[in-house]
Amino acid sequence: MRAAGETISFAVLGSIRVVRAGVELRLGARQERLVLALLLARAGSPVSLNELVDLLWDSDAPVSAANVVHRHVGALRRLFEPGLPTRSAGRYLHRDVSGYRLLADERSLDLLEFRALSRRAGQSLRDGDPESALRHSLDGLRLWRGRCAAGLEPASRSHPTFLAVEGERAEAVRQAADAAERCGRLGAVLVPLRQAAEQHPLDESLQSRLLLALAAAGRQAEAVETYRVVRRRLADELGVDPGEELREAYDRLLHQRTGPARTAETPPLPRPAQLPPDLPFFSGRDELIAQARAAVARPGGPTVLAIDGMPGIGKTALAVHLAHEFAAHYPDGQLYVDLRGYDGRDAAMSPAEALRGFLGSLGVPQHGIPAELHALAGMYRSSLAGRRLLIVLDNCRDAEQIRHLLPGDPGCLVIVTSRSRLSTLLTAAGAHPLPVGLPSLDEARTALLGPLGADAVTADPAAIDAIIASCGRLPLALAVVAARAASLPGTPPARIAAELAHSPGSLDGFDGGDPQTGLRAVFSWSYRALSAPAARLFRLLALHPGPDISIAAAAGLAGVELRNARTLIGELSRAHLVSEESPGRYRVHDLLLAYAGELGEEYDSPAECAAAELRCLQFYRATCYQAHRRLLTSEDHPMIEPGAGETPLRFADHGEAMRWFTAERQVLIALVGRAARQGRHTDAWQLALGMQHFFDRSGRWADWTTTGEVALEAARAGGDLVGQARMHRSLAGAAYFRGEQETAIGHLDRALELLARLGLHGELTRAGINRAMILQALGRHEEVVGALRAALGPARAAGDDKLLADVLVILAGSNAELGREDEAMRCAEQAMALSRAARYRLGVAEAWEVRGRVYSLRGDTGRTIDCWRAAAVAYQEASASAPAAEVLALLGDALATVGDQEAAVRAWQEALALIPYPQSRTGRRLAGLLAAVTSGPRRITDGDGTRSALRRQSIRVDRP
Repeated sequence: MRAAGETISFAVLGSIRVVRAGVELRLGARQERLVLALLLARAGSPVSLNELVDLLWDSDAPVSAANVVHRHVGALRRLFEPGLPTRSAGRYLHRDVSGYRLLADERSLDLLEFRALSRRAGQSLRDGDPESALRHSLDGLRLWRGRCAAGLEPASRSHPTFLAVEGERAEAVRQAADAAERCGRLGAVLVPLRQAAEQHPLDESLQSRLLLALAAAGRQAEAVETYRVVRRRLADELGVDPGEELREAYDRLLHQRTGPARTAETPPLPRPAQLPPDLPFFSGRDELIAQARAAVARPGGPTVLAIDGMPGIGKTALAVHLAHEFAAHYPDGQLYVDLRGYDGRDAAMSPAEALRGFLGSLGVPQHGIPAELHALAGMYRSSLAGRRLLIVLDNCRDAEQIRHLLPGDPGCLVIVTSRSRLSTLLTAAGAHPLPVGLPSLDEARTALLGPLGADAVTADPAAIDAIIASCGRLPLALAVVAARAASLPGTPPARIAAELAHSPGSLDGFDGGDPQTGLRAVFSWSYRALSAPAARLFRLLALHPGPDISIAAAAGLAGVELRNARTLIGELSRAHLVSEESPGRYRVHDLLLAYAGELGEEYDSPAECAAAELRCLQFYRATCYQAHRRLLTSEDHPMIEPGAGETPLRFADHGEAMRWFTAERQVLIALVGRAARQGRHTDAWQLALGMQHFFDRSGRWADWTTTGEVALEAARAGGDLVGQARMHRSLAGAAYFRGEQETAIGHLDRALELLARLGLHGELTRAGINRAMILQALGRHEEVVGALRAALGPARAAGDDKLLADVLVILAGSNAELGREDEAMRCAEQAMALSRAARYRLGVAEAWEVRGRVYSLRGDTGRTIDCWRAAAVAYQEASASAPAAEVLALLGDALATVGDQEAAVRAWQEALALIPYPQSRTGRRLAGLLAAVTSGPRRITDGDGTRSALRRQSIRVDRP
């Protein structure tokens, strides 16, 4: 089937799949997949609406059931044909009078292709051509990847439509067995017969054919035991004896009238045993091994295990270990080949070369091996038909290299390893992915036990952990270090750790004795396979200062368009030179980063590196400006500039801006330091100031302080008085929140002095209000009221309702402390009205909080709780987790005073979860309260808790 020039195909013989233009589509939730599965299993026949409703709801279908089905159908239509107009039927899902039907043909639906092949097989058998019949039958059976609609149990195992399709499969196996017997090739159908007989244990016609196939393959003892098991099962479950067909097959077995006609006089087939030895000290990888075991043991499970991971991660070791474990289940032998997909010495092995080697191992004489690739693949698959072999395809370059090496028979198991992510193999061959990551710290310790000895590992655990840290837990690096230690018996682990620590960020300690197996060589094989632009980006990643990078930042670093950066990062990811640790964030292993740095020194000039660093800085400064503007409480007063760079990023709201700052926090802090060291003084302080609102709302006071101090020194070094004034004011805010009010006053007084000298009157007014907030924290409330009453007139005259709301909230707090509760409430209510009118979420939250404080002083705990609940919600809506945590702590205190300890604990727990530094003053208080609650049934109160409400106002540079 075709739509808009794109091929689309469907599969239901196994888990349901939809592939468009070679890419498997991601299907929706279970109900949507069930609807599609039934439509596919009906293969073009109508499915009534009632049938679909009954499928989705066994009983008690909701009133909206029909609408739900229609929505699922609509979603499927848009999935198949993106951009399809609403309510348009599209090409594939048509509405009939009785329901829906899916339009497909044997080229686009595996069930219809299977039926066509079965028909051809039946016709060939009737025409007296069992060879063609067997070929068509096996081609049809190879389309099955598991049970019909696998993964949608229990419906797939109980619904009549799915069971009927399974019945067709059983009949096709019977037909294949009949054709195989007539042409003397019963061994070719042994595997599908086994599978069908396991699925239909009481089907005597299948069991009888299985007996004959086992005997023809020379497995008489297994055939006899199979008959005994079936006979006992018939008696136990049905209370009957075997029927005539099964008894006749058993009689033929006993009288040896089952031998394969074509192989009676041929010597037994060779049984290759090519697996490399298992590592003597293999350990760990328990989760991956368990996944592989479960996948292989599952009926109708995958026949391919695809292992991928970064260079040196231990892919081959895992593959060989799994192969040795599974070998006993594949009695016809094991094949192994190193495909040299990533090899510094030889070119990658061609599929034809690999096939010629395999065919020779399978007993095909050299003069009988064809030269053409497709003929080789056909002979290879024919040689494997009816046999159970385990095949390891190691060091594969890509899926195309192994496409012809995959058996056509489901009785074999293939284990593939690659540095590339073999996505095509997952969709085309139903491979089960086994992505290999870094081992855990405990697994890394265990890996060193064998080579170094238990005594050395346990004698100095700190040194062992230091070695592991220097190796970045990379198995190859651990193996190189362990081998070097083993060659120098008696070398203490502390000495090895010291040598590695002597050259951090270098690969000098990981070359080993063989230059071909050192880390540089192993890494180079992946690097050489990259395109030139991807290789350049890989080198430049060493210049990025953070632990991970986004695609947008990679674009800025490399100076390319966003779409190009996405392509390049994708190439690096597929090669496992970067890994996506969290959505959209890519990390490079420390040792790979060291390798990238070495390459950069070799291939990129100092000028090119400096230009990349500047592009990186400019991207972050421009993006920081965009995020900073989203967090301003007053958009008219940004205190920073975007700089000379550009950014493709824009932020729809403060939530997006906060998430960006959270993801890039470590990068931005590092860039402030780098800019200061490089003499880019303005960049340093403007980046730091751009982060202030993030630090404020998230409660990262320590980061705020350290980053601000670096930025202040940069402004001083550059002789930038504006930068100094603004950084002094910013650092006053950080000190304020840390409770260091004298330090805050010192910074703010210096800021006031500089602002006055510079004539920045708007900022001078805002700094004056900030000073009043610090005085409030010091308990000097009369001074606060006097100072801010004088500021009310200018604020009203300026028409800045957000500023006016801020002033009124501070006044409310100090009036409350002075016992002027009515005045405090009037100020709070005016602040609330102004904030709501200005859509100033932070102001609304602060007004709720101070109203709660007034009610608390009046002894009205019920209203106090209501106000603080509303404040917590409003703070979180404003992405201000730090003040939200503090007000939740107050809420918990208030709930505890009225005896609702359960609700109090919930509030305290929620508050603690929002605090980035558990060792902060509030964090320690909450941890103590929660510990007291869990230690015994006692009522918890904290009379001093509400005092922190008056220390909540932020010193924000965008406020007047």
